[in-house]
Amino acid sequence: MPFDFFSLEMMICFITLLCAYLVFGMAGFGSALIATPVLAMYLPLNMIVPILALIDLTAALLNLIKDGKNADYQEIKWIIPLMVVGSLIGAAILLKTRPDILVLLLGIFVIFYVLHSFFSKKGQSHFSKVLVIPFSLVGGVFSALFGSGGFIYAMYLSSRIADKQRFRITQMILIGFSTLTRVIIFLVMGVYVNTDILLMALAFSPAMLLGIWAGRHITLKISREAFLKIINIIILISGITLLYRYFFIL
Repeated sequence: MPFDFFSLEMMICFITLLCAYLVFGMAGFGSALIATPVLAMYLPLNMIVPILALIDLTAALLNLIKDGKNADYQEIKWIIPLMVVGSLIGAAILLKTRPDILVLLLGIFVIFYVLHSFFSKKGQSHFSKVLVIPFSLVGGVFSALFGSGGFIYAMYLSSRIADKQRFRITQMILIGFSTLTRVIIFLVMGVYVNTDILLMALAFSPAMLLGIWAGRHITLKISREAFLKIINIIILISGITLLYRYFFIL
């Protein structure tokens, strides 16, 4: 498509990305979930994924530089190796079979989990450390299959990390690491030789900067209870999206 900075389509994409990175700035994930459906109306998917990968990685790096000291590296050191193993499993599944049933089962599980969190009188449960294994593996699997495993890590971390700022930066580092692998793959494949992708990523970067700045400041001002509700709403949307993918796309 012609690259026109001042077209109506570009303005819509810019505003969409501003909203997407407002959520990313608050929760540490969810940008692709919000941005992709709108961007897909104006850009081919094979451009959207590498564009968002570049912007997500940049956002994660900026937050790492600013708030990296607040991350929970005890959680990170367990999740990343398991995430890598899960990604390899996901790649193998993709080569061997269609992952339809996995999408359906995970979508149902996520929706029931969030509804339980909303209506449980006990409030947010505290996950055992041993659950890092299934959550990290499944997150890696779905990152490899669909490029969207962030909400799975968020389900685990939101029950393990009490401080909302610590949760946010820990989640961002995980997303940054996951995105880094995709950026490297795109580089090796020569995807970024397409200058339109680089120009669009650059043009959309101000939306990312404004979004994560606003999201960070909102997170600092709201209560933990309100923050957890926002996280659960984003996770619920992720679950509904999985069911939509199963019934209408796959």
